[in-house]
Amino acid sequence: MSNTRNTEESQDLQESQDSRESQDSQETRSSRTPRKRTAPRRRTETDSDTEHDSDTEHDSDTTESTPARKKPKPMEVLRQARAQLAELTGMEAESVSSFEQTSEGWVLEVEVLELERVPDTMSLMASYQVELDPDGDLTGYRRVRRYERGRADARRSGGH
Repeated sequence: MSNTRNTEESQDLQESQDSRESQDSQETRSSRTPRKRTAPRRRTETDSDTEHDSDTEHDSDTTESTPARKKPKPMEVLRQARAQLAELTGMEAESVSSFEQTSEGWVLEVEVLELERVPDTMSLMASYQVELDPDGDLTGYRRVRRYERGRADARRSGGH
């Protein structure tokens, strides 16, 4: 039995030595390996020109050289609007009842559950007008209407 224990101890000792040697060799390799250096950037005529330009002109140069941002798709805009409104108000958007693209960006009307009641048909809902910039970032919102879930809109004159 003592022979078995000695064998196990010697195996454990050997494994720990192997582990230490492996760590030591990795540290040695990493200290010997030179850090990757990047080649110095070659200067061009446009570089020397822009260095002498004013900051405002330099900003316009970088804007032109930056690739144009991809226009978001309507479904992406809807998802972003619902998520941003929920983050700001703390209320989950249930649906989007209107959606249009304008010259300033996007305008949506979003239906939100404001106060849950039992039965559900008595819950208070609200319509929020949400405005987004062309990239789909929320720029403003306001509540335009509050109603009970089970109530239909009042009939408007003219049969609509």
